[in-house]
Amino acid sequence: RLLETDSKSLRSVNGSRRNSGSSLVSSSSASSNLSHLEEDSWILWGRIVNEWEDVRKKKEKQVKELVRKGIPHHFRAIVWQLLCSAQSMPIKDQYSELLKMTSPCEKLIRRDIARTYPEHDFFKEKDSLGQEVLFNVMKAYSLVDREVGYCQGSAFIVGLLLMQMPEEEAFCVFVKLMQDYRLRELFKPSMAELGLCMYQFECMIQEHLPELYVHFQSQSFHTSMYASSWFLTIFLTTFPLPIATRIFDIFMSEGLEIVFRVGLALLQMNQAELLQLDMEGMLQHFQKVIPHQFDSDKLIQAAYQVKYNAKKMKKLEKEYTTIKTKEMEEQVEIKRLRTENRLLKQRIETLEKVS
Repeated sequence: RLLETDSKSLRSVNGSRRNSGSSLVSSSSASSNLSHLEEDSWILWGRIVNEWEDVRKKKEKQVKELVRKGIPHHFRAIVWQLLCSAQSMPIKDQYSELLKMTSPCEKLIRRDIARTYPEHDFFKEKDSLGQEVLFNVMKAYSLVDREVGYCQGSAFIVGLLLMQMPEEEAFCVFVKLMQDYRLRELFKPSMAELGLCMYQFECMIQEHLPELYVHFQSQSFHTSMYASSWFLTIFLTTFPLPIATRIFDIFMSEGLEIVFRVGLALLQMNQAELLQLDMEGMLQHFQKVIPHQFDSDKLIQAAYQVKYNAKKMKKLEKEYTTIKTKEMEEQVEIKRLRTENRLLKQRIETLEKVS
């Protein structure tokens, strides 16, 4: 009853925004209504947080629907921690000790920090508090996961977390994201998971936007040229922060599915323009035009009109694994043949010397 009753008022927030009139009276009335609805939203999210264990078990679908509408800024830090189960991680107690240690990635992290949110007040000043806590979290993670260490792009995710919560909490959330949200596989040195995401996304384009797929192929415009940063930073380097944060809300609730959805929605809404452009023009369109086209509500609404089939994605994952296994086997065979050829050549040279 908690969500069923209160979410009715919350669902009308967007409707109130759309239906507000242009006159002074109607504008004032709409503003008053919106204020009440936002107050209702705060009350609702307060109840969700206080009754989280019960809500998570019994009202998972309703919580997802509410997250898609946006988590109020005041609740974002705690809700993100609850969504990924990071609020009581034992590793939090190790954080201060990790900061006393030395990481082999420190020089690389320092270099990249200046490039992370360079226009954001919290991070733009050299040696600022923002840059220092960002360095701390990235360094601590590089010490607990030496296989991944530090990967360029991950600092944007940590930076967003630090805009919402203290560094110890941001560290715990980042660890959970790496462990449970496919991010660790994306950031491994081999980046094999990124290759899988590119394959799955390209197959979605081929199925849902065949004309655009053919155009991309004709221009040798590979998926990784425009979409790899979408997956590695969850659109944080693509959109203005208000839109990217809304997408990240949903990512915390539903995982990488939202990246596929938003990505395909962007292509659908830009297909007509992209079909008229060559490779250079398309790159410019992705960098300069697309980031400023949409508001968050319109974009997320379009994303959930995209047909996403989880079973099909699993099938594509198996296909990709088979393809890569075959490629590896072929590489091993080529290496074996080259070795045999080299040894045979050495034997022939030896026999020629003897004779």
